Amino acid sequence: MTSYGLAVRAAIDTDVQPRKRSAIAVSLTFAWRAMLKIKHVPEQLGDVIGIPLVFTVIFTYLFGGALAGSPGEYLQFLLPGTLVMTVLLLTMYTGVALNTDVTTGVSDRFRSLPIWRPAPIVGALLGDVVRYLVAAGLVLGLGLILGYRPDGGPVGVLAGLALILVFSFGLSWIWTLVGFLARTPNSVLIGGVVVLFPLTMVSNVFVDPATVPGWLEAFIDVNPVTHLVTGVRDLTAGVSPGIEVVWVLATAALLTAVFAPLTMRAYAARK
Repeated sequence: MTSYGLAVRAAIDTDVQPRKRSAIAVSLTFAWRAMLKIKHVPEQLGDVIGIPLVFTVIFTYLFGGALAGSPGEYLQFLLPGTLVMTVLLLTMYTGVALNTDVTTGVSDRFRSLPIWRPAPIVGALLGDVVRYLVAAGLVLGLGLILGYRPDGGPVGVLAGLALILVFSFGLSWIWTLVGFLARTPNSVLIGGVVVLFPLTMVSNVFVDPATVPGWLEAFIDVNPVTHLVTGVRDLTAGVSPGIEVVWVLATAALLTAVFAPLTMRAYAARK
């Protein structure tokens, strides 16, 4: 037997077993993998970030005078809404990334590894938090350039961002489930646009619900995005949000409680 063969046998026959990594360590590894995807494919963020940025500029200067008296006044109302819109539109990419792993067979490799089973899903969700923060930073940066000045200061802005991240985490579980059930990444993306774009548009992101027809106002009032936008507006303005934060946190907890187990079941059921 050659020296190479002896080395291979020695490696195979060794009694030393590799140290098993903790669930947290494995999840963070997959989170880092998700962030590397952003680094190598940054154009995947272009459309969902570009739309709110364009909307912020166009609505501020085209409709600001008519809707709020001046572009500057309207920007104070608009920017928290486009901030919410930006992050929520990004949540669908969690499902797109997981579906890509499924359709390319990478997910099957992960399932065969001696690691905590939910780590690829949890890691993807954690990695997406960085994606959300990058997108939110771009929208806030544009707003500050245009003249947005939150009365709540840095503390209010951070509180508003935290509320968005909590709600987005709960919403992302829907797209993880869709990612395991859909046939192609493109179908996840199309489904996300069909659902999220109308949900964010038919809310109080751009206009006060009191200015729309009664039947549409009734839908806007129960739209969870409306409660989220109102809570973020209050926090960034330094106003106590009251019941809005409770509604948002309760909705996020409900989404997680319902769709997280369904996602894990779909993941475990894959052959």
